[in-house]
Amino acid sequence: MDIKIDDLTGPEVVALIREHLQHMASLSPPESTHALNLDKLKQPGITFWSGWEQNELAGCGAIKELDSQHGEIKSMRTSSSHLRKGVARQILEHIIEEAKRRGYQRVSLETGSMEAFDPARRMYESFGFQYCKPFADYVEDPNSVFMTKEL
Repeated sequence: MDIKIDDLTGPEVVALIREHLQHMASLSPPESTHALNLDKLKQPGITFWSGWEQNELAGCGAIKELDSQHGEIKSMRTSSSHLRKGVARQILEHIIEEAKRRGYQRVSLETGSMEAFDPARRMYESFGFQYCKPFADYVEDPNSVFMTKEL
């Protein structure tokens, strides 16, 4: 898979982010939905990657710099036609390697607590992420779980 920094302007990426936002909104109440829209993903301090197999978008992911030693993983999404092919694992590996290259000491994330998020939580656990208290501007929320990994 070719994983590259993306400017979020291509129609495939725009459609995948739209699908991601709609799916998150269908699973969580608005106050518990923390997925970023296109404008927020384009803000300084956020790096967004898309993963491609040949000319087909396979998935995406991003990292938001919280401070010089801490990054937050955002917008992990696999295209529906590429599910269960290891796309998310490859993108997550790429993001973790970039976080290490930047000198981060930790990466954290927020994901849903509902059953639909079980596969994502298992994947993060397999990478050594551990459950933690809310970080950054997050607050305790029964619809969210927070995970972190020391690098």
